[in-house]
Amino acid sequence: MIRVLIIGLGSIAKKHITALRSLNEEFEIFALRSSLDASKYEDVINIFNLDDTVFDFAIISNPTHLHFKYIKLLASKSIPLFIEKPVVHSLSKINELSEVIIAKNVVTYVACNLRFHPCIIYFRNKIKNDLERVNEVNVYCGSYLPEWRPHVNFREIYSANSKMGGGVHLDLFHELDYTTWLFGIPKKSSSFFRSSSSLEIDAIDYANYLLEYGSFTANIILNYYRKEPKRQIEILTENETFIIDLIRNEIKNDKGELIYSDLNFEIKDTYFHQLNYFINCLKSQETPMNSFFSSIEILKICLNND
Repeated sequence: MIRVLIIGLGSIAKKHITALRSLNEEFEIFALRSSLDASKYEDVINIFNLDDTVFDFAIISNPTHLHFKYIKLLASKSIPLFIEKPVVHSLSKINELSEVIIAKNVVTYVACNLRFHPCIIYFRNKIKNDLERVNEVNVYCGSYLPEWRPHVNFREIYSANSKMGGGVHLDLFHELDYTTWLFGIPKKSSSFFRSSSSLEIDAIDYANYLLEYGSFTANIILNYYRKEPKRQIEILTENETFIIDLIRNEIKNDKGELIYSDLNFEIKDTYFHQLNYFINCLKSQETPMNSFFSSIEILKICLNND
């Protein structure tokens, strides 16, 4: 029986719980709750303090501005950590977390589930094996924040509030993560942020990153206000262009020819695969990719902090 602690029982946590239930394992799932009146979710066991309870790992999926507190607390108890991206919302006092993670030799994994998207995996293998010289990369991700949670006032959710760790640069951290996973950490980066759209929120609603590599540049544009969602990667090589569509789950070239597609894929599959990956790493005592320390290097680019 694998004992799992959940910190933050919101929509993302429930996706992780569904993924856990789909794995060929037996789990006992606990949720740390702040109120004795907290509602119950399925057969998840509500607890109100940690005391001496033993867990095999913890999933940290509460609002980003609360990650620091729980990473430090759970790492001090030597509990392996599966941390929803981004790992934290600020780099201040990051050394405190680094010190306790190192001292306690804590296994960490930052959950960027798009690393398990079949189109990303396909193209990463292509880059390793036979991709021609890259001349330019353009990444675009735009969607409409008011439709993310249609039954609530979008201006009150954490995504719209900078003090709660909101902002498109943090919410859509995936784009920076998979770009650096595909091509590595850039030699140099710059960024431009704005919050001036018709959404009228205080968090950043537009972000533009320029990542400089040895022979090419990658441009990443993110926004909260595009009503027709678009999530694509355009890769220009010396002889052809590839368009990776992460919504349609397909890759085409500049002639419109289909290079790869997975019609059976659903985004929920990535939650299953990444938890399966993390648990297998724990069992085999292998260090997971995208550790706390690896993700901090990407977060420095995200927050434009060298």
